[in-house]
Amino acid sequence: MRALIVDDSRFVRSYLRGLLEGKGIECDEAADGQAGLDCLTAGTPFDLALVDWNMPVMNGLEMLTELRAEGFDHLKVMMVTTEAETDSIERALHAGANEYLMKPFDDEALSEKLAMLGLVEA
Repeated sequence: MRALIVDDSRFVRSYLRGLLEGKGIECDEAADGQAGLDCLTAGTPFDLALVDWNMPVMNGLEMLTELRAEGFDHLKVMMVTTEAETDSIERALHAGANEYLMKPFDDEALSEKLAMLGLVEA
């Protein structure tokens, strides 16, 4: 399984990579939504994208909207963000997010979300 981590924080990307690789998931990283889209359209298949909301160049909601418009329907997308208001969660889910993980989080919370997506054993 391959995951794309899209977050402008190097620390968050590194933290997520460590947790995911510990579960046997290969990871690539991008620092903004446009770079994330570029990774997705480069041809390497991904099973999961973990996307921050607040990023420069292209934010996570814009990236999510664009990747769904480009036909990445098979890709599981988890928003991983500090945006905790119900309106933000609804907007992300309406735009095509499959799950929503609020920062800060730990390995247990991430594992629960991955299990909900059917990507790891519960």
